[in-house]
Amino acid sequence: MEGSSPSMSGSASVPDEGDSRRGPLLQRRQELSDELARDPYDFILFLERAVVYSDLGYPDLAAGDAYRALLLTDEVSDESFEYHEQAREALEKYSSTDLPSVLQHGTLADGAPDMVDGMGPDGPGHSQTLTSLAAVRCFQVLSLSLVLCGSLKSAFEFCERGLKMVPNNRDLQEIKGYVEKLARRRLHKRPDETVHYNELPNRGAVRREVYPWNTYEPDRFSHESLSFLNKKLATMAPKCEVRVSSLPVLLEGESDTDGYEIIPTCSQLGLFAKENIAPGETVLEEYSLLTANNRHKESTCDACGSELPPLKLGTQAQSCPECYDTVFCDEVCLSKAQEQYHPAVCDKDVDSIAKDPEASVADESLYILLLARLLAMSSHQDVHPLDLTEVKYIWGDFVPTSINDLDLSINAEPPPEWTLPFSFKSNIEMPLHILEKMDIDIYASLDRYDTWVFNTAYAKFRGTASARKTKRDGRPDVAAVHPFWCLANHDCNPNVTWEWGGRMVLWARETRVVGNQPGGIKAGEEIFNHYCDVNLPVQDRREWAKGSLGGWCMCQRCRDEAAHLEGGEMK
Repeated sequence: MEGSSPSMSGSASVPDEGDSRRGPLLQRRQELSDELARDPYDFILFLERAVVYSDLGYPDLAAGDAYRALLLTDEVSDESFEYHEQAREALEKYSSTDLPSVLQHGTLADGAPDMVDGMGPDGPGHSQTLTSLAAVRCFQVLSLSLVLCGSLKSAFEFCERGLKMVPNNRDLQEIKGYVEKLARRRLHKRPDETVHYNELPNRGAVRREVYPWNTYEPDRFSHESLSFLNKKLATMAPKCEVRVSSLPVLLEGESDTDGYEIIPTCSQLGLFAKENIAPGETVLEEYSLLTANNRHKESTCDACGSELPPLKLGTQAQSCPECYDTVFCDEVCLSKAQEQYHPAVCDKDVDSIAKDPEASVADESLYILLLARLLAMSSHQDVHPLDLTEVKYIWGDFVPTSINDLDLSINAEPPPEWTLPFSFKSNIEMPLHILEKMDIDIYASLDRYDTWVFNTAYAKFRGTASARKTKRDGRPDVAAVHPFWCLANHDCNPNVTWEWGGRMVLWARETRVVGNQPGGIKAGEEIFNHYCDVNLPVQDRREWAKGSLGGWCMCQRCRDEAAHLEGGEMK
């Protein structure tokens, strides 16, 4: 894809820390992360890091830390909870100290004067006070952060929970007012119109970037990376090789592209033909275990996502010997699943998570399930999720940190338009729920399973995951990420097409989309794939690119058709 493409592209340069304000904050974030590695059950540390994330302009990451802190306040309060003892022990270091600075917030105890009883370090209720104040602070940080992310329904829910603890808390009341005001704006309601709870939007957007502390992005253009990728590619696409490609940069929004004398370009990785490829000839055939199926008890292979053969005498279908409900299409898929991911979820009660969703969230459920598979692979193989080959070399359409930054000065420009889809459920709640079902300690494993890791994986999935719609109702029900298929960049006049049915197959088009020109690919030409329906009008294709890839498509076909539209020559 042009610019920030879904290809396995982009350099590994770490974004600049920016101005003098960001540097100390990033340093403090690292210090708190190191402290959390030593004491992962300390909700004060999580709250402190949440505030740092807020100051850095990462409200989604602030919400993730505030939510873990809130869960730990529950652990402290209920001795039947799994991490009660660890959370209580972490709290003991504050028993003889003044109130931590993160809790010295003027409106924390508004509406609950009794909460400050025993607030002194030697007071009889000091631990209880710390826990109660921390819970209120969590609700404040969570609700405000989720407002900034656009997840208004979840923000409202946390406001309501907080106000049950402290009914007259000014901060929570103000945040609730923000929710209603923003909801009216997004729903195009008048100021006097009532906003009902079920109307509240819950999908927003957050920053899509290589975080300054992310050390897992490889140098995709290095000799080492290219050699590794070409060695792997040789078994799937013997007539192709990976090279660096120069592609048009994705446009931030609608514009008169016909007036561009020079189209801005950037370097990405691409797939190129080493030999002539005839029309209709197979270009690439790839097998992937990074798959997802959102239908409960559906007749698809748990490993590769292909339709299962009929369950009759002599069938090749194989069940897991430990959890018989998990079925694979043959012995090969069963063996690969056991080797790469299945033991992490075997008989762990994860089968119903995000399954049989409503039509409006069918796509979101598939992304959650792709993340679930990635987490299972990471756990079983004992590898950081972003180090797995299935995602390591995929470029997530990231933009520089400086472009995402919020300018807090008086004469600031309008805030940037963030492009990574976000909801509290998808980016925070469900990933943690999945990890808990897998018997993974969500606090002690923070280095591998932090919120920014989930976001990075989602950024890599967006625009790269292929989906298959069921014939029953037309909903997307199976998805997969094929990392080498992603090497072929998107173009709205592709020279290949594809089909996925257990194996992802690319083959050279018989004829091209534009002008019905003959197909085939000559040696040295780049392979151009398509990730959307290329029969859609240009406006619809560009809207798709904006949502999935983070910008408007700038391929030659889109520029030509947009220019014709602007000139009134196309309808």
